[in-house]
This record gives sequence, structure tokens and C-alpha cells, in this order.
Amino acid sequence: MSASRTELANAIRFLAVDAVEAAKSGHPGMPMGMADIAEVLWNDHYTHNPGNPRWFNRDRFVLSNGHGSMLHYALLHLSGYDLPIEELKRFRQLHSRTAGHPEAAETPGVETTTGPLGQGLANAVGMALAEKLLAQRFNRPEFDIVDHMTWVFLGDGCLMEGVSHEAASLAGTWGLGKLVCFWDDNRISIDGNTDGWFTDDTAARFEAYGWQVIRHVNGHDPVEIDQAIRTAKAETARPTLICCRTTIGFGSPNKQGKESVHGAPLGKDEVALTRERLNWPHAPFDIPAAVYDGWRANNTGTVREDAWNRLFDRYAELYPQLADELVRRSKGRLPADFDAVAEAYIAKLQAEGPVVASRKASQMAIEAFAPHLPELIGGSADLAHSNLTLWKGSKSATSGDADANYVYYGVREFGMSAIANGLALHGGFLPYDATFLVFSDYSRNALRMSALIPANAIHVFTHDSIGLGEDGPTHQPVEHLASLRYIPNNEVWRPCDAVESAVAWSEALKRRGGPSCLVFSRQNLAHQPRGAQQLADIARGGYVLFEAKPGVCDAVLIATGSEVELAVQAAKRLAEHGVSARVVSMPSTTVFDRQDAAYRDAVLPPACRRRVAVEAGTRDFWYKYVGLDGAVIGMDSFGASAPAEDLYRHFGITVDAVVAAASRQR
Repeated sequence: MSASRTELANAIRFLAVDAVEAAKSGHPGMPMGMADIAEVLWNDHYTHNPGNPRWFNRDRFVLSNGHGSMLHYALLHLSGYDLPIEELKRFRQLHSRTAGHPEAAETPGVETTTGPLGQGLANAVGMALAEKLLAQRFNRPEFDIVDHMTWVFLGDGCLMEGVSHEAASLAGTWGLGKLVCFWDDNRISIDGNTDGWFTDDTAARFEAYGWQVIRHVNGHDPVEIDQAIRTAKAETARPTLICCRTTIGFGSPNKQGKESVHGAPLGKDEVALTRERLNWPHAPFDIPAAVYDGWRANNTGTVREDAWNRLFDRYAELYPQLADELVRRSKGRLPADFDAVAEAYIAKLQAEGPVVASRKASQMAIEAFAPHLPELIGGSADLAHSNLTLWKGSKSATSGDADANYVYYGVREFGMSAIANGLALHGGFLPYDATFLVFSDYSRNALRMSALIPANAIHVFTHDSIGLGEDGPTHQPVEHLASLRYIPNNEVWRPCDAVESAVAWSEALKRRGGPSCLVFSRQNLAHQPRGAQQLADIARGGYVLFEAKPGVCDAVLIATGSEVELAVQAAKRLAEHGVSARVVSMPSTTVFDRQDAAYRDAVLPPACRRRVAVEAGTRDFWYKYVGLDGAVIGMDSFGASAPAEDLYRHFGITVDAVVAAASRQR
């Protein structure tokens, strides 16, 4: 006998209930409430292949309300992904593939890491934008090679978060017709009924953003759910929000509809009552064969992927260059000649020695590299002409151009960075976004998620210090460099001239397995002379740039960015007093720290304890390199409004200060 839709949905509910009960922690309420929606979507509309979770033309499914992770794990297990029942039994345990919140790097079938509410929606907007732009680039008559949906589950909490407003507004502006979101409208959050803190007219808000809104859908009626999905799929010019009225903890006799079921196990007695109420007599984690058959009977993923492969083969015969480009981009491989292009450009810069602001050097690098990288897609939070992220080949994402490659995000730093993560996760694009360094605070959690997911996004930050001058302390970053460096798996670059800027860009473009933050100056920076080995060593994050007497190291001066020039001048002054100082340029502390001990010791000789670090940012970060007996020239306060030269003198970040600090040490 085949299983009913109710039984298929109840399998989700009880896998969630039993896993949370076994873990003694978790969130059973959302999976119990959204199980009927998930069953209809995954069995009747979701295009995927459990046998190949990375099939390029699959639909994308994002659980923005990631605390309900057991719903996703249950779907993956029941559908036949490589997530055996033993992993569900180990929910929230060390080294399991069923973490408390979905993690893309740990679980096959999970598209992005979610948990911080609202960001999954923003990631999904990036994915849907990627699908739209790739379709413009690659599709041809009778060959819809790129053609898939992005589905999002989200809750009240996601919609309370400001990032949801940023992302939803852009999705409407961009006309992302293949983005469909299901709002779990249960009116309950951790603190109770949301009537006291969430009374927005959400449907009207999304309509104002330019979305199709389907109101008043019974989230427990498969017929209504199916009809809503069909209506959503028929709308191709606007994203869709399906407003699903649900009951949190559906089926629990004493806890459904209450906040107590949101984030805690039901308890042994309530689990037994729920089994009785929903007519589920099976033991914990026991799924009847008929239910498995019901979940997998309609799974035509292999058939659909095979059909797509046949279509792609015919496409490749007619459009071989486009096919090769799509395959390369989908696999995240750079063009074969990129290393040669980058090396030639960097050598050219070293020979020419331009004196420019590093933000200008960044734009120069984009101009040099972007023509070779059709996957590169840029953007800025309403600061394109200050961040200098536009280049001659920039074409707006709203232009309808097949080569569209630039996103105007408006003043939405958080949404921008989270959307960039989605662009990277979708595949086919290598995104960079940009704002002032001080505004990295606005996008901070998206930057952290870039590193955690991980997503190969490049985050560009300009106006990197008090050197921006008259705009004053509101715009002068002080603690931000250290803060970004403390994010695990986040590569931070602060180059000292045009050459280091080009290397930073080259390394960021080549990086796989996480983001890069490129930090650039507003003011001009002097070109630094280098030999061939020094040029090669920039990519190691830190290297010996200057020595008064080669092989003699009386003192080490460590600097980044605009302060490298200052350190070189100080070393030359110290030489006049018989002190042979070595200047170490350290554009990326995070990369330098990964080098082997022999290289690190060669750059920073352990025997040379006379050390000074100089950077126009917070001082404490640098004691890891200079030791407690060393000196750090930097900031202990916010900045001020004045010309840059006056500020450097006022805050004591000067050649004289470095010389004095090195001279005091013995």
C-alpha cells in the first residue's frame, strides 16, 4: 500500500521530533509546522538529483530559518541523499553531518550555511541573480541550458531582520522571477506571540518591493500549497512570496501554537501523545518502507539530469566556446592563461612604478584582469566612484546585456555582502563587492559567513585609515583591520603600493575555499623598489622589503599599507645612527601566518628582538609579532577631522616616532 501525503509529511515531523529528543536540544516546532509545505515542494516541484547534489542545473533550496535544520536533514535523508539515518540519530553531535544549523561544507544537498536569520534569503537572492545572468549569457533558442528555480523557506525572524528588507527590495528591482519564498506565518518566535513586536503588513511590504504575493495559503493543505506553487512558477517577471498560515509544533497536543515548542525537545510524554495524535505508531527513527518508497518514487533527478546532459551535448556541438566557458566557470576554474596574465601585469607595474592611491591601483588591477575573467561580477554599496570598482567593461546587471557584470546595490552593505555570498555559492560567478572599510561593520556577519560557509567572495574596502582625512572619525576605521583579521579563514590584504595591490587581487582571484578582504587607501602611496625574489614573496603575505645592510638585522620594522613608506624612511634614518634596520612589509598577516616556520623565521629572525610595528589602526593586534617588549606605533583612540598629514602628526604615526621606538630598545 502506498503512503499518503500525510504520512510522507509526518515522516519529516517525527524524524525532527526524535532527533531533537535524542540530542536533548534543537528546534522541533518549525519542522513540524512546515512539513506539509516541504512535502509538496520536494515531491512535486523541486528539481534535483540526490545522486549528484552538485548537478549544475539543479534547483536551489535555502532554509533561511536555519534553526529548523532537522526539516532539511529529514528531506535529504528521505529523498535519498548520502545522509544515512545514523547521521540523523547523531543530530548536533561532534563530527556528525547534522549540525544544529545547516552547514554547506558538511552536508550533501545543503546549498548554504544558515542560522543567522535573514541571510539565507539574501544568499538566495544572489543565487537567483546568478541564474538569471547566466541564462542571459549562455542560453540560446531551444537551448535553455541555465533554467532552474531558487526556493526559500523563511520565518518571522528572517523578516524582522533588516537584511531581509535589503535583499527583498533588490530582488524586486531585479525582477527575479525564479525566486520563490515560503513565509512560515505562525506568529510565534522565542519570546512568544509576535503581536507585540511584529505587526508589519508583510504582504503589502513585499508587494511594494515589486513581488507577486500569494496570501492566506493554508500551510497544512497540500492542495492549496500546490496551487500556490503553480501560480508562483507561472510568474516569470517577479519573485514570489507565498504566505503560509501554519501552526508551530503541528500535532503536539499540548505545545502546538506555543513558543515552548520553538526551541526545546517536546519531552518523552508529549512525544508519545503526538505519535498518538498523528497516528504514527512507529518507533523513533523507524521509517516504514512504504514511506521511503513514497518519497523516492517521484524522484526523477537522474532522468532529468540525463536529459539535461543530452541537451548540453547538442548545445556544445553548436556553441563549443560557450559550452567550454560554462563548464570552466561552473567548476570554479580560472582561465588557463590567468597566471601568465597576472605575472606579466605585476612585472610591468614593478618596472613602471606608478605612484597612486591603492584604491586606484585596485581599479587598475581590475582593468587588467577582468577582460580575461568573464565570471568576474562586481558591485558597490552606492560608492562605485569612491571605491573605484567600475572598469571600462562594466555592464549593469539590470541592462539585460548578455555580458552583464556589475551590480549597483545601493546603500545596502549587509545585503550586498550576503548576496555576493549567494552569487559565489551558486557557481559560475566570482563576485566582488565594495564599500568603505569603516562600513564593514554593517556587513560584518555576512563577512563572517563568507569565511564559515565558505564562499569565494572578494570584499573590497577603501578609505582604510585616518589617511582619508577630513571626513573625520565617523568614517575613519580604527579597529576594523584587526577585527577582520580575527575572522578564521578570512584572508585580509592591505597593500603598500600598486604592485602589492595587484598581487592581492591576483591571490584573491585564485583563492578557493574562502573569502578575501582587500583593503585600500584613499591617499597616494609611494612605489617600492624590489628584486625578483621580493616580488615573488609578496604572495607569501610578508617579506623583507628593505635592509640597510643586507644580512645584518639590528631591528625589524613591520608595516602595512601606507605605513610601509614611513617604515622605509625610518630605516634609512636609523642607518645614519648605525642601526641596521630591516623593513618587513606584511600586506597579509593571515597569509604570512600560514607559511612554514622556516620562512617566518627568515623574515622575522627570532634572535632579533628589537621590533617595531607601525599601522594606522589599533595597536594591540601587533604584539603577536613584536612581543611584549616590542613597540607598536598606531591608534588608541578614534580619529579626528583634519587633513591626513596633520592627523598622522597629531596621533604620532611618524618617522620620528618609529625611529625613537627602535632606538629605545636594546
